[in-house]
Amino acid sequence: MHQASASAKRLVNTPAAAMLAPPRGGLSEETRGMLIGLIGVAIFSLTLPFTRLAVAGLDPLFVALGRALVAAVLAAAWLAWRRAPLPPRGALPALALVAGGCIIGFPWLTSIAMRTLPAGHGAVLVGVLPLATAVCAALGGGERPSAGFWAMSLLGSALVAGFALRQSGGSLQAADLAMFAAVLLAAAGYAAGGRLAQRMGGQQVICWALLLAAPLLLPLVVWHSWGQAEAMLRAGARAWTGFAYVSIFSMFIGFFFWYRGMALGGVARVGQVQLVQPFLSLLGASLVLGEALEWDKLIFALAVIIVVGLGRKMQVKRP
Repeated sequence: MHQASASAKRLVNTPAAAMLAPPRGGLSEETRGMLIGLIGVAIFSLTLPFTRLAVAGLDPLFVALGRALVAAVLAAAWLAWRRAPLPPRGALPALALVAGGCIIGFPWLTSIAMRTLPAGHGAVLVGVLPLATAVCAALGGGERPSAGFWAMSLLGSALVAGFALRQSGGSLQAADLAMFAAVLLAAAGYAAGGRLAQRMGGQQVICWALLLAAPLLLPLVVWHSWGQAEAMLRAGARAWTGFAYVSIFSMFIGFFFWYRGMALGGVARVGQVQLVQPFLSLLGASLVLGEALEWDKLIFALAVIIVVGLGRKMQVKRP
């Protein structure tokens, strides 16, 4: 009886916040952010293989802009279903960066590059995206990665850049430059969207960015597709399958996970998960396109994963 009374007394005196807090053995916000971000990266990792599949039969500009227009329709339906409020006026600059970098710039430049580059080669060039995202986060978001974090970022980026040069015989092509420009635009969009997701939620960020881009996309897609209906019908099922994937998953669903992960774990830290994306893309290129998967690629993949693990332990100060 005495023990029961004491237990009841402790329960009454326990603060409500402590009772609602997750158990001590639960995952931290950073860890959950990393895991959720990894799901987004896994979805994004198939973007280049399916883009190459799409541009084999469809025009690159149609693939780049058309996929964003399809995703904008899905975004409008989601916002209507959720009865989401309009974004605040102060969010418009960040949404414009997401629209310009992730919705228009990256898809357009990568669609052009995939006309001539193997998907595996382009995927490795995307390996510098984590470093570019961390730089954008530090410059624009007030996050302060430690020296050790920067060292791991530089080491991981050096690994993938060295791998790209090795694969291309020591020189870069014009399509390589298009890929690097795409990476810079995507990094700016990732960092801006990741910061905004902390206030609006990742789903609303990508949905409103898609709707912001839609008025520009619609006339361009209609104008560019005018008179190409017959050629588009001849594209075949494989090209349209690639277009469907990059429209629904790469341009829409993947961002739900990605921005949610960055909102929880921070832009710079969760951005490091992207270091494994090139090698997931290599596996995807092998499965989707039949591109060779060689041992040296797997060795580089292992090295990059080790660097990600070390970077995960480095300090990142968040505002």
